[in-house]
Amino acid sequence: MTGSNTGRDAVRRRFWLAMSGFVMALALMPFSYKVERRLETAAHIKDGEAEKVDLELAQRFQSPYAHRLVVVISGIPDADSAESADALGFLTSSLRSVPGVSGAISSLDWPDPMFTGNTGGALIIVGLDPHDKTVEALVPVLREKADWMEGHLRSQYPNIKLQITGETPITFDLRKVSADDVRHAEERAMPVTLVLLFLAFGSLVAALLPLGIGLLSISMALGAAALLARYLHLSILVQNLATMLGLGLGIDYGLLMVSRFREALAEGYAPGYATDIAAGQAGRTLIVSATTVAIGFSALLTVPISELRSIGIAGLLVTVLSVLLCMSILPWVLSLLGHRIDSAKVRLRRRPIKTRDELCEASERWVRWGSIITRRPWTAVLVAGAPLLILAFQARRISPGIPAHDSLPAAAESVRALRTLQGMGRSGIVQSLRVVLELPPQSPALSPAGWLGVTRLTKRFQNDPRAEEVLSLPTLTGMSETVDAVQDVPQPVRESFLRRDGQATLIELLPTATLTPNEQIRWVREVRSSDVAAITGVAGAVLRVGGIPALDADYDSVVKERLPGVVLGVVLGSLLALLIGLRSLFAAVKAILLNLLSVGASFGALVLVFQEGHGSKLFGLDGPTGTVYPIVPILSFAIVFGLSMDYEVFLVARVLEERRAGLSERSAVIEGLARTAGLITSAAAIMIAIFIAFTVGSFLVVQMLGFTLAVAVFIDATVVRMVVGPALLQLAGDWNWWPFGLYGATVTTEKKLMP
Repeated sequence: MTGSNTGRDAVRRRFWLAMSGFVMALALMPFSYKVERRLETAAHIKDGEAEKVDLELAQRFQSPYAHRLVVVISGIPDADSAESADALGFLTSSLRSVPGVSGAISSLDWPDPMFTGNTGGALIIVGLDPHDKTVEALVPVLREKADWMEGHLRSQYPNIKLQITGETPITFDLRKVSADDVRHAEERAMPVTLVLLFLAFGSLVAALLPLGIGLLSISMALGAAALLARYLHLSILVQNLATMLGLGLGIDYGLLMVSRFREALAEGYAPGYATDIAAGQAGRTLIVSATTVAIGFSALLTVPISELRSIGIAGLLVTVLSVLLCMSILPWVLSLLGHRIDSAKVRLRRRPIKTRDELCEASERWVRWGSIITRRPWTAVLVAGAPLLILAFQARRISPGIPAHDSLPAAAESVRALRTLQGMGRSGIVQSLRVVLELPPQSPALSPAGWLGVTRLTKRFQNDPRAEEVLSLPTLTGMSETVDAVQDVPQPVRESFLRRDGQATLIELLPTATLTPNEQIRWVREVRSSDVAAITGVAGAVLRVGGIPALDADYDSVVKERLPGVVLGVVLGSLLALLIGLRSLFAAVKAILLNLLSVGASFGALVLVFQEGHGSKLFGLDGPTGTVYPIVPILSFAIVFGLSMDYEVFLVARVLEERRAGLSERSAVIEGLARTAGLITSAAAIMIAIFIAFTVGSFLVVQMLGFTLAVAVFIDATVVRMVVGPALLQLAGDWNWWPFGLYGATVTTEKKLMP
C-alpha cells in the first residue's frame, strides 16, 4: 500500500511540476514575438565618455543635428550649377517638411566643400528629433520620402540616386539583418540538428524531445528578454546568442535526460521509476553543469557594457530555463511515453543488448578505446596534448581591435550608401570625432581669451594629417580673429557648436577616408591625453571626445580592463562549483586546466584563421582581418568555459557514479567513457552544427564568435574529453576523488570489462 501511495505521489509531483513549466512557457512565449523591436544595436557603456558627450550635445547644446543622418545624392549636375541648386533646394525643403526632421542643411545653406564629393555628387545632413519616438523610427519614413523625391526628379535627372546612411540608419539596418541572420541560421541548423538527434537515438520520438526543449527555451528566453528590455539596455546580440545557446544548451540537457531515461528502461526499470532515475542522477549532473555555465555568464554582468551584460542576461535566461524545462516538463513527458519513446524507430545497425555486468548499452568500440587509453595513459596525454599546446600557444598573438576588414553587412542599404560616401571622400561625416571643449567661467567661448583658445585648438587639429576637415566656430567664420563674426553663422548651425551657457563649444574632426578604425581609436586617445590647457592657453580648459571612434575606444579600454577580472571570476567560480558538485580537489582542478587548454586552442585557431587569414575565404572574407573584435575573446572565454565544462561534468560525474557503485578506477574510467562518449559526441556534433550555422551570416563579429565556439567544442569533445581527460583520470587513480569523492564507496580490485 505504501509503495502504491508513493507511486501516486510521484505521478502527482511530476504532473504539477510539468503544469508549472507549461504555465511559465505560456506566460513568456507571447512576448518573444518581434523581440528585435525592443533590442538595441547601439552599445551603452556606463560612465563612458563618448556616451556623456552624445548626451550633452543632445540636451545642453540643443543642437538640431545631435542625432543626424546623411542623404547621399548622385546623378545630378555639378554642385556649382543652377540645375544642382534647383535640385538641392527641392530636396532640402522636402526633407524639412517631414515630421520629426529638425533640420536639413546642404551646400546652399553652408558653402563648405564637405557637402560635395571629390568625384562628384552631393550630400545633405538631416537632423532628427522624433520627440516621443525613437530616432530609428524615422529611417523608414525618410527612405519612403527619398523614393518619392527620386521619382519626382527622375524625369529631369534620369541617373539620380538618393541613399541614406549614418549611425542611425546603420543601426536600423543592423537590427533587420540580425533578425534575418537568426532566422536563416535556425533554418540551416534545425534539419541538421534533427538528423543528428535521430542518428543518436534511432527514434524520431526520442529525437524530437531535446529539440523541443531547445526551441521552447529559446522562445521563453526571448520573451523574458523582451520584458527586461523595458527596464534595461539590451543589445540585439541577445537574439543571436539566445538562439545559438538555446539550441545548444537546451538540446544538450534534453539529450542527457533522454539518454539516461532510455538507459534505465533498458536495465528493466518501469517507466515511472526510470523517470525518477533520470531526474535524480542526470538532474544532479545538469545542475552542476548549468552552474558552471551560469557562472561564466554571470561574470559578464560585471562589465559595464550593455552588449556584454545583455549576453550575460541572455545566457543566464537560457541556462536556467533549459534546466527548469528538463526538470519539470521533460520528466512528465518521459513518464507518459514510457517505452513508446522508441516509436518511429529505425534500426541503423544491430546492437546486442547486454546485461549491466557486460556494460548494458555501452558501445564495445568505446570500451576498446577506453582500454587503449587507460593502458598507455602517458602516451595518450603526450600525443594528444602536444598539438593542443602548440595551437594554444598561437593565442599569445591575438590582437584585439576593430578589424580593418569591411565588417558591415554589404546588403544593407545604409552600408551601400556609406560605401558611396567613402568613394566621394566624405565618410568622415559619419565617423567624426566630436570634441567638446569646456572653458572656465572667466573665459567663455565667445570671450576674447576663449575665442583665442578655441582658434588655437582648431589650428592644432587642422595641422593633423589624419583630419580631412575640422568643423568649429572659428572655421565657420573663415578663421576670423574676432568673435563678432559668429553672428554671421546661421543660428541652427551656431547652436550646434555652442552650448547654451556659452562655456563649451563643439569641434568636429572628420577623419580621412583612409584612416582605419584602430587608427581612429589611437587618435581619440591622443586627443584625450593632450594638454589642452597648454594648447589653448586657457588654464582650467578640459575636453571630452565623443562620436563612433570614441565609443570604440571606450569599448576597447573597458574590455581590456575587465578581461582579467572576468577570467579570474569564471575560473574561481567554476572551481568552487566543481568542488561542491564532485567533492574532489583533483577532479575540479583538472577540469579547470583542461578547459583552459580548450579555450587557448580555440583562440589560437581564431588567430590563424581570421586574424592571419589562413582559410578565411571559407567565411567569405578576402583576406586577414588583422585584429579580432575586443568583445570576442572575453565573450568566448565566458561561454566556452561553461560549455566545455558540460562535457567534463558528464564524463567525470559518470566515472564517479561507477566508482562509488564499486568499480575499480580503471574499470570506472572505461565504463564511464563508454556510457558517455556517445552522448558527448552527439551533443558536441549538434552544438558544432549550430555554431557553424552562425558563421555564414552577415556579421563578422558573430562569425568570429561562432567559429571560436565551434572549434572549442570540437576540440573539447574529441581530443580533450575522449583522450586527455580519461588518461589523466587513470594516472591519478584514487587521488581523483580526494578528499570526499569516494566517501562511503566500496573499494574493489581491478576487474576485466571486456574479454
